[in-house]
Amino acid sequence: MTQEPEQLAEGTLISHLLELRDRLLRAFLAVIVVFIPIAFFANEVFTFVAQPLIDQLPKGASLIATSVISPFMTPFKLAFFVALFLAMPFVLYQVWAFVAPGLYRHEKKFALPLLVSSIILFYAGIAFAYFAVFPVMFQFFANTTPAGVTMMTDIASYMDFVLTMFLCFGLAFEVPVVVVLLVLTGLVKVEKLAEIRGYVLIGIFVVAALLTPPDAISQTIMAVPMYLLYEGGLAMARLMNRMRTPA
Repeated sequence: MTQEPEQLAEGTLISHLLELRDRLLRAFLAVIVVFIPIAFFANEVFTFVAQPLIDQLPKGASLIATSVISPFMTPFKLAFFVALFLAMPFVLYQVWAFVAPGLYRHEKKFALPLLVSSIILFYAGIAFAYFAVFPVMFQFFANTTPAGVTMMTDIASYMDFVLTMFLCFGLAFEVPVVVVLLVLTGLVKVEKLAEIRGYVLIGIFVVAALLTPPDAISQTIMAVPMYLLYEGGLAMARLMNRMRTPA
């Protein structure tokens, strides 16, 4: 009597593991497919990403490579991260397709919009960092360079810095999704989050100070959008609370 349920459970586990393997393989292949054409234009991609710093370098200065293999490996690595970035919607779709069958209908109703919103907000955070933050930040760094010092940044160090900032701003723009999840899961009420907005503002400035370079301009440029997104998250949470129906 007990052997048949055990065999069914084992068969179900194996089928789930096989499906997970297939989903991961599809996600990996998607990244590779996107990476191959980008790799041919790796140098152009790096130049585009480095343009905000190049525009602020003093006359006669340029980016430098302090390692023999940096001129090849740095653009190559950046091309891979760009491919991962572009393929991320498909990768997350594979995650969603694997998880969705185990969700209730009312959970799917909110989970899918939150997933799509998180992707859009992450991209928005990266775009904000590139177009709004980097020009101001690099201009500040260039203007504060001590006399007798030429600003010539290593390309590998620049890539690490840029990817870190992209990740930080991408995650910072996920604040509305975090707020909505906290409310929908019942961990915190909207009214409580509204009451503590003053403490949240202080916490946001502390987080921004930790994630950005040590200057007030970069900190403020990150903190202000984060707080506005927090208020947006509260508005979204109130709206979803009204739309919510008992399971």
